[in-house]
Amino acid sequence: MRDDESSESPTLQQLGEFAVIDRAVRGRRQPAQVLLGPGDDAAVVSARDGRAVVSTDVLVQDRHFRLDWSTPHDVGRKAIAQNAADIEAMGARPTAFVVGFGAPGDTPAAQVDALIDGMWEEAGRVGAGIAGGDLVSCPQWVLSVTVLGDLDGRRPVLRSGATAGSAVAVTGDLGRSSAGYALWRKDIHEFDDLRRRHLVPQPPYGQGVVAADAGARAMIDVSDGLIADLRHVAEASAVTIDLSTAALRADRDALDEAARAAGEDPWPWVLAGGEDHALVACFAGPVPAGWREIGRVLDGPARVLVDGAEFGGYAGWVSYLGGPVMST
Repeated sequence: MRDDESSESPTLQQLGEFAVIDRAVRGRRQPAQVLLGPGDDAAVVSARDGRAVVSTDVLVQDRHFRLDWSTPHDVGRKAIAQNAADIEAMGARPTAFVVGFGAPGDTPAAQVDALIDGMWEEAGRVGAGIAGGDLVSCPQWVLSVTVLGDLDGRRPVLRSGATAGSAVAVTGDLGRSSAGYALWRKDIHEFDDLRRRHLVPQPPYGQGVVAADAGARAMIDVSDGLIADLRHVAEASAVTIDLSTAALRADRDALDEAARAAGEDPWPWVLAGGEDHALVACFAGPVPAGWREIGRVLDGPARVLVDGAEFGGYAGWVSYLGGPVMST
């Protein structure tokens, strides 16, 4: 969005809540599972399975996104993508999103239009709709997104089902968002694809269902870092997970040039970088097409090893604590 478009746009305060909501829903086509969209006190969404998978995330300006890096359209896509990945990680299919949005009253409505366009675009990638939400005045941009999903008769894939002897496999890329963040932070204007991958993740849509159908015993999306997220699986399943750097070498090599430009080691990006929203799962049987084996599940205490040893560096992000968690 050009600056002149924002400057010519009425603000949220000038339009008022209901006019902004009307702009958000006018002309949008809901998918079949949204039986009743915005316009009443609540939406009606079908759950053919009889169960609904539900997850929610909150994004705060300057904490989870920066408007001097991201366009509003980027922010909208990211908000939907990271929520959809949580549903994928349960072996389910995203069906509908509900969005709460807070912003200052002087926010140009054109920016909110772009945000909403981004949300609808990303929701469309998974065949879902935006069924409703709320708009409030707030000192900075805040998005609260709730997503509903359908298991279509499958059992949910939990974190607690990993068993010794299983393969650990991943689908999607690792380390791209973390590499992009380093490039943005250091004002390096090369490697446009990696810079974009930090602003808008690319979850492997549809692969959660593929994993569930292939008999995945446990699954999680990589939001805080590969080691940090697999530690949740190890603790829930009471197993040891051993990752192979040889199997992860392709991810590391894909980041090598950017790492040299940034003066950083690419391995922490791969092993501990979050927000790629790849999926990682444990399979007792064959690993399905589109997935690649990166480690094994072992008997032992709940922990994550790298090449058979404890990883002593940065292991991932802990949001509430405001910083990284170190592997011990």
